[in-house]
Amino acid sequence: MAASFVAFQVHCSAQKPPISLNSGHFKTFLSSTIFKLPLRINVLKAIKKTSVKLVDAFVDSVFEFIDQPLLPSQSNFAPIDELKEAVLVTSIDGEIPDGFPEGVYLRIGPNPLFGGLKSTKSVFGRSSHMWVEGEGMVHALYLGKGVEGNWTVCYNNRHVETETFKLEKQRNKPSFLPAAEGDSPAIVCAYLLNMLRFGQVNKYLSNTNVIEHSGKLYTIAENHLPQEIDILTLKALDMWDVNGAWNLPFTSHPKKAPGTGELVTFGISATKPYAELGVISADGKELVHRVDLKLNRCPLSHEILVTQRYNVFLDYALTVDLGRLLLGGSLIKYDKEGYARMGVMHRYGDADSIQWFEVKPNCTFHFINSFEDGDEVVIRGCRALESVIPGPDQGMNKFEWFSRKFRPIESTEGSLDAMSEDQLVFPRPYEWRLNMRTGHVKERNLAGTQFSMDFPVINGAYTGLKNKYGYAQVRDCIASSSSGMAKYGGLVKLSFEEPNTGISSRQRQVEGLTKGEYHMFKENTFCTGAAFVPKEGGVEEDDGWIITFVHNEDTNISQVYIIDTRNFSGEPVAKITLPCRVPYGFHGAYIPMQLHENLTRMVPTPDSID
Repeated sequence: MAASFVAFQVHCSAQKPPISLNSGHFKTFLSSTIFKLPLRINVLKAIKKTSVKLVDAFVDSVFEFIDQPLLPSQSNFAPIDELKEAVLVTSIDGEIPDGFPEGVYLRIGPNPLFGGLKSTKSVFGRSSHMWVEGEGMVHALYLGKGVEGNWTVCYNNRHVETETFKLEKQRNKPSFLPAAEGDSPAIVCAYLLNMLRFGQVNKYLSNTNVIEHSGKLYTIAENHLPQEIDILTLKALDMWDVNGAWNLPFTSHPKKAPGTGELVTFGISATKPYAELGVISADGKELVHRVDLKLNRCPLSHEILVTQRYNVFLDYALTVDLGRLLLGGSLIKYDKEGYARMGVMHRYGDADSIQWFEVKPNCTFHFINSFEDGDEVVIRGCRALESVIPGPDQGMNKFEWFSRKFRPIESTEGSLDAMSEDQLVFPRPYEWRLNMRTGHVKERNLAGTQFSMDFPVINGAYTGLKNKYGYAQVRDCIASSSSGMAKYGGLVKLSFEEPNTGISSRQRQVEGLTKGEYHMFKENTFCTGAAFVPKEGGVEEDDGWIITFVHNEDTNISQVYIIDTRNFSGEPVAKITLPCRVPYGFHGAYIPMQLHENLTRMVPTPDSID
């Protein structure tokens, strides 16, 4: 998987000369259409100048859409047909445990229309979509408990029907020209022609994360506003702009502030202001604070953090740079020699109140948690030293490049920072301690170098508070290298307050500073969208379960596993076999809610499961 950590990328070839356009005009155009902007342009002005039908005819005659084929080892990245209606699930190996709350387990990921992603070729060159650009599809497992303790389980999936999804669906053919990567002339033409025909240059993907706020469900990708979803039907409702107060896209990982329940988010832009932070009321109706962070560059930062008093964000050297694009380079590029810093500000502070901490260069997309510990703000995340974004330069073999980057580590000796060039893309648990009084920073690795871990989750009740445990998906480096796309062959439970005394996993020793307990799947079995489910009436932080979608590539069967977090290496307490294949995707969430009466209406004749 080339770039499984962000909503999309744009990568232009430096091998062809830049388009000769007026620099000021081109920058204005790009800043209003590319990267993480609302992308709402008055299409009527364009229609006055040219006929959309003529432009369509030009596109049809000049551009040829080509399928982007998948390798056999990539088969579960292929899209599936949507159900739209819930299907009763009766095949359960094991039992749904006592204390497991009724609710909905959701996971989102790309599911491209028209059989898969497309490339185009034309006189302007080639351009193509990335896998992460596929239209979002929500997969939902509903678990309802009757008054006598019997469970009813059903499954549904549905595309997130954004405005651009409806547009292409109505046309019944690929219509948006790919504008993610390829030759610079082809990408610039794609932007112009998409603008003229549709009033925007990119699709609203809504395929990266699914969150709940104030009883409402939203899907997010970082190129647009969140999309509200009906949790029972999965039907798309309205886009969420906080009653018109927020006109930027959302980060894919906003955070609820401990104590108040307010939602802290931010959006980034290709031109100044590069990043703005917002605080949304607990009821989701009001934007109570908005501030320009006054950054001097646009970092492709994927997540924001909170503590009881502070907001925390990362400004690092994976950047969006229009000037670089105008010179024929990449719009998005990681400079491993560039600086990285973390900013800490009070919840309602301004840019002048930010306290900056210089940290070692890194490329961290996903964080585990952050909290206050005396004078220190403690941050834990899955840190890498290199980025898979934007991937290989134009003209390089993409499969070979990613296959090499995902290759297993040959040795676990030595420090993480001393690893080989190709191994630097492997994310691993890491800790930063920022001393608010002295300004000093302490950094350390939390685990050894043998396993790559990402997509971390915690017990959500501890967001922004000191926590003992974290969970993450463990990358299968052999399978990832063979397929050229990231696959996760297990899970890990990290115990931050317990030292690692040598944990055996698949007969191998794992050395590190933090205790890790592993739950590895059978060969050729991989997971996505892991989420923590707290036990009803639970007392300890780790009273609960990890729930995750799992796919066996040998049998082509998809299941949902429920794993006891207090017996993490043991067999799943339940394996729920699904009625169809579930492609690999991104993030998941479990939303506790009373369901049983709703389920009796969602399925025709729901038989209860003892």
